[in-house]
Amino acid sequence: MIRVFRAVAPLCAGLLLLAGAAHAQDVEGSADTAASTVQPARLSAADKVWVARIEQELNHALTFKARIQQIDAEGKRTTGTVWMKRPGQMRLAYDPPSPLLLVANQGKVVFRDSQLDQTTVIPMDRTPLGLLLAQHVSLSDGVTLTAFRHEAGLLAVKLVRTASPGDGSLTLVFYETPLALRSWSVLDAQGHETRVTLFDVHPGADIPASTFDLPAQPEE
Repeated sequence: MIRVFRAVAPLCAGLLLLAGAAHAQDVEGSADTAASTVQPARLSAADKVWVARIEQELNHALTFKARIQQIDAEGKRTTGTVWMKRPGQMRLAYDPPSPLLLVANQGKVVFRDSQLDQTTVIPMDRTPLGLLLAQHVSLSDGVTLTAFRHEAGLLAVKLVRTASPGDGSLTLVFYETPLALRSWSVLDAQGHETRVTLFDVHPGADIPASTFDLPAQPEE
């Protein structure tokens, strides 16, 4: 069976949107997330079994390398390569001419735009990557499952950060048989959606530690 986790890490291609939304709200004070409420999905006994299976599969693999294709809210298509090693390490390098690089390590996510000479640093636990890079991946610890669909051979789960659901949502869509990730999308706080597709997956890849060296960061 194809392990679902092989496909999950490239979510970072869209996950930064959620991280950025949370960061912007903190800095600008433009949203009172504490006042937001989140309603968990009503799950049947069968639904709960599927959610448990997804969690189990997410935790089976620790490392992989893959290619991704991302389509943003304006229809722009971007490709890149992602490396992940759980717990806590990930690198996403977009293909030229994109100047973007994202590296997660040492409890932080560092986003580098070489064209603008800008570097953004966000605590990992303030982003959805904190969920995906955890020692144990959970769909209930710190996040709330707000929707679940199971139809036509597909499974879809929609997640928000429990403490601040207004930051946006993450939707994962899986094939039922074999259980494998089909697609995912990130909806940010402004209603912009990014979709990501995975291909050329190499699970269990031997990844050098230097792959996850963080870019130079601004002095505090």
